[in-house]
Amino acid sequence: MTDRARRSGAARGAVGWGGGVLALLVGLPLAASGRLPDRLATHWGAGSGRPDGSMPFWAAALFPALIWGVPAVVVMLTLRRTGAGGVVPGWAVAGLGFGGVMLLGGQASIVRANLDRADWRDAESVTSWVVGTVAVAAAVGAVGLLAARRAPALSRPAAEGPALDIPVGQRVVWLARTSNSWLQALAALSGLVAVGVGVAALSGLAGLSFLLAAAPFVFASLLVLGCSSVQARVNERGLDVSFGPFGWPARHWAAGDVESARVESRTPGHVGGWGYRLSGLGTTVMLRGGECLVVRSSKGREFAVSVDDAERGAALLNSLSARHTR
Repeated sequence: MTDRARRSGAARGAVGWGGGVLALLVGLPLAASGRLPDRLATHWGAGSGRPDGSMPFWAAALFPALIWGVPAVVVMLTLRRTGAGGVVPGWAVAGLGFGGVMLLGGQASIVRANLDRADWRDAESVTSWVVGTVAVAAAVGAVGLLAARRAPALSRPAAEGPALDIPVGQRVVWLARTSNSWLQALAALSGLVAVGVGVAALSGLAGLSFLLAAAPFVFASLLVLGCSSVQARVNERGLDVSFGPFGWPARHWAAGDVESARVESRTPGHVGGWGYRLSGLGTTVMLRGGECLVVRSSKGREFAVSVDDAERGAALLNSLSARHTR
């Protein structure tokens, strides 16, 4: 996958998250407008926990969106001007995750506190909701930072050609990574639906039992996200194939257990679709049609993964396998 394609995927992810958070920040109070007073309590005393500040309805709906627009624009400008090496910087991922969850949790808390109140002074306390929001936002920011740090830059093998002559004692490595932007978009959409359902339940627009409706979307988002990108790595230990932004789950083939490696052109039609597929050709990780690295184990089973520069990976793996055999 080219740097341009990786930058496009990173930009789409940032835009999708930014747009989804923006829509929820504005849409949540609008959806509850018939059950909210003309002015909303937006500030509570630190000691008393009672509301001591308010905003007109329109300001309470738009102010968080304006706050969210600042970091979102900064991140997008950073991606546009620097490209970030094809990967969103860790600070940007953590900042977007933390800031988005904080603002969504705050907006949900405000709507819930003012819901069905005739006057903003009668709004309930939001202390427990704020504490929970900060904890969840910190966890999301940490997870985003970890995912960004695990995203590697592509390295190029030192040797050229279909067959590699590796001097004794020299350490070599081949690394390739592929992602499918459509699967990533589907994972993001499922995740945003889950967030929307969760925010609606926490804000009081629906009962807390409504949170159960978010579970299928959370599961679908995580499952599709794990199948939307793959990284293949060949070194002295053999072949490692890892999935998703965190590199988990992963599969390993020791160099001595590899009977042969080759390059083969496959399409989704050959293997029955996208993602992790089982067919008459064996197991295939299909993220884009074209050349695949195909590995045959000593047990006769075949595994294929659609990555770029598969010929060099196969050549290196064959050389390492032959060294172990000798």
